[in-house]
Formats: sequence, C-alpha cells, structure tokens
Amino acid sequence: MAKTFYAKSSPYYKTPVFDRQMGYFNKRNIPADINDITYEIEPQYAYRPDLLAYDLYGSAKLWWVFATRNIDSLKDPIFDFVPGLKIKLPQKPTIDALIGS
Repeated sequence: MAKTFYAKSSPYYKTPVFDRQMGYFNKRNIPADINDITYEIEPQYAYRPDLLAYDLYGSAKLWWVFATRNIDSLKDPIFDFVPGLKIKLPQKPTIDALIGS
C-alpha cells in the first residue's frame, strides 16, 4: 500500500512509499502564473536558494520551488543559483494554495 511520509513542503510529497521504499519520483508542478515576479538573484543569496525561500516564504524547505519553476535556467539548483541570474518567483499566496501550507 502506498503512503506518503513527506511533509507538504517537501518536493517528495507526491512520491509514493511502499514498505519503507520510495516509489518513482512524482515531480510537483509549480505552473507559471500571471502574478509571478521576475527576480534577479542578489549576491547575498549566491548558491543559497534556501535563504531566499526563507525570506520569501518563511521556510527554507521550499528552496525546491525555484528549481521546479525555473527548470530551464536552474539545471543545478545550488550551483546555478548565482548573482545576476533572472528567475521567476511564485508569490507566497500561490505557493500556499499549491502546497497547502
């Protein structure tokens, strides 16, 4: 029987777990929204999407939202997170509605 052992804020929340073994990864979708903001990564957030997630959404655990929403520009969600890169940021109400925080 498939269960989930992951918090709603986890990128693995929709991935089933069978008898303590993770099933195939079910990617969570963060669709483009008209209210998304174009943001240029500032130096204090270089290689630290967790810090930006904390400042924007109140949880460092939501760092994966940036990688999911900007899959074309963030192939590596840590080392591609460099100052000057422009990414799309979903607004907090959008994230709250999608994730249910």
